Amino acid sequence: MTDYLKEAQELFDYTQKLRRDFHQHPELGFQEFRTASIVARELQDLGLEVTTGVGKTGVVAMLEGQRPGPVVLLRFDMDALPIQEETGAEYASQNPGVMHACGHDGHTAIGLTVARLLHAHRKELCGAVKLVFQPAEEGLGGAESMVAAGVLQDPRPDFSLALHLWNEFPLGMISIAPGGVMAAADIFKIRINGRGGHGAIPHLAVDTILASSQVVASLQSIVARSVSPLESAVISVTSIHGGETFNIIPSQVELSGTIRTFDPQVREGVIRRFYEIVQGTAQSHGCQAEIDLQVITPAVINDPDLAAHVQRVASQVLPEHQIDRAYRTMGSEDMAFMMQDIPGCYFFIGSSNSARGLDAGHHQPRFDFDEQAMPQAAAVMTAAAVQLLAGESPMEGGGQ
Repeated sequence: MTDYLKEAQELFDYTQKLRRDFHQHPELGFQEFRTASIVARELQDLGLEVTTGVGKTGVVAMLEGQRPGPVVLLRFDMDALPIQEETGAEYASQNPGVMHACGHDGHTAIGLTVARLLHAHRKELCGAVKLVFQPAEEGLGGAESMVAAGVLQDPRPDFSLALHLWNEFPLGMISIAPGGVMAAADIFKIRINGRGGHGAIPHLAVDTILASSQVVASLQSIVARSVSPLESAVISVTSIHGGETFNIIPSQVELSGTIRTFDPQVREGVIRRFYEIVQGTAQSHGCQAEIDLQVITPAVINDPDLAAHVQRVASQVLPEHQIDRAYRTMGSEDMAFMMQDIPGCYFFIGSSNSARGLDAGHHQPRFDFDEQAMPQAAAVMTAAAVQLLAGESPMEGGGQ
């Protein structure tokens, strides 16, 4: 077997240089113009067929093997977050209020490294690899936009793979699990409407503050009493706005938050109870509730056979790594839209290193990761794709 880890480590300077450049110049969702131009340039330099502007700022490249075979889609996200960086790193963001606080700079660099590794072995490959560099993963609909633009057609992939550098795990650990690994996400906005009045004479008002506080408390009963203890769900109210001064009861309070589930039936039941509780609680206090609920993404569901294939590959490429085969998170990922009709596997590469202070959580101002995780990620992704292209069925060999 080709030593893809060794080859990826030999490209480390290339990968690190790209990652740090992307980190210094982060771009928000659908604004990844500079990032996309660098991605396109690197892919074109390999002689690949490159399409830009896919789903606004996405980049797609086709890498053809020498003989007919399956098509494997590899997806890497590019967008940053509206966060002011506090890492103090020499490669810290130069864009005020914007930083790569989730590792997408690393994902993009990994994707370009994978492209180089595959290109070096292109004469050995069957089929084709569709390299997808996606914009706007952070809740803005980037995957949906690319799907609508035809990324899953001409040619249609047979398999899809994606990964995430993951600071919940230390360097030297990888998680590849079958079934649901990231939750479906819905967001909500609630407006509780009542009648404003003076705080000293509350009986003449219809108190939206009291009604809202009861709504927040009552919503927690859904997971506690309307969802089986063997299932998973989360309802979080994350924002409350109402009132401007100490002695006036406001006529409206606005709440917002998120609902996370894995199972579609659980989601349906949670949302039904959500509406019942919000509207019923508001009415019990003489108020009316307006509810706006939006779907962000379905759950990320790993194909069991494909997950077993990636587990087997990871054990070969990274034999010293600990492999977690059961991890899942209530975090969400819009790769789910690409995996709805294409068998896929989404896996996590441990990237934290507490000894070096690289262990802050995702979406935090001090987030950074151990860059040694990047060649590890690139090697697993490359090997998994190559073995699929070779016609090795994910059914063969099973998980480790």
